Amino acid sequence: MAGVTDLAFRLIAREFGADLVVTEMISAQALVYKNQRTLKMLATEDAERPVAVQLFGHNPDVVAEAAQIVVAHCRPEMIDLNFGCPTPKVVKNGDGAALLRDPLLLEKIVAAVVKAVSVPVTAKVRLGWDKHSINCVEVAQRAAGAGAHWITVHARTREQFYAGSADWAWIRRVVEACPVPVVGNGDVFSAGDALRMLQQTGCAHVAVGRGAQGNPWIFRSIQAAIRGEPEPPAPTTAERISVAWRHLELKAEYDGVRQAVKEMRPHLAWYLKGVPHSAEVRRQLNKAESMEEVRELLLQLVPEK
Repeated sequence: MAGVTDLAFRLIAREFGADLVVTEMISAQALVYKNQRTLKMLATEDAERPVAVQLFGHNPDVVAEAAQIVVAHCRPEMIDLNFGCPTPKVVKNGDGAALLRDPLLLEKIVAAVVKAVSVPVTAKVRLGWDKHSINCVEVAQRAAGAGAHWITVHARTREQFYAGSADWAWIRRVVEACPVPVVGNGDVFSAGDALRMLQQTGCAHVAVGRGAQGNPWIFRSIQAAIRGEPEPPAPTTAERISVAWRHLELKAEYDGVRQAVKEMRPHLAWYLKGVPHSAEVRRQLNKAESMEEVRELLLQLVPEK
């Protein structure tokens, strides 16, 4: 969720019922080098807790040192290690999903971080590098043996990226073989999806990624479903626009107006997905440069009372 789960996004997610939020993945190497832009990504607020800071890297000593920097800087409830990112610029450096091809090194990274910090350390993995090398059970067992608090399994291979369907059957296999809790991830776009994943896989928790883009209401719906309550009504267009605007205001508060307006463009498109007559507004939002422009465009879609 790089470029998505920044502080503003996480605050909104918690307001709508997410039990735990996770930062964008952060380069361990950049933290150790004290890159100022990277250090800024560690900004957290009490209102979003509990929060996990997600790190990526391939050198056990470097990732362990970065984890210590994180704990000293913002005291998160967890450190999450990303062994699942499929993007070429990450895997070409041996990070993210590339480590699925080296389970022993992945295990060493987990062990080094567990030893370095006092907070729980978790790991996010995929099924394997490709369909010919699915090794999520071995990887999960190694990570758990090295001290991981839980394992999140995105039920696709690196080769798939986000194409095709997530294979939840592999999550169940990991649950059955792994001595620590397993978090299921992949293709959860509704409360019904979350319940089916829990029932079909036996996983302890469900992680929602793309399903929450422009849709923080999903957390409210999942919480209701777990409690056995009726699903809350879908948000109205006015509610969608109100939350989108609040999201932008929060982002402007933390990142400045210019950066917020630019980086909110994809978020605004997600919020407006399915809103009648929004295609032209979405096109114009991609050119908007100020808060005023964005507000005027959004208000065009609010139905008159």
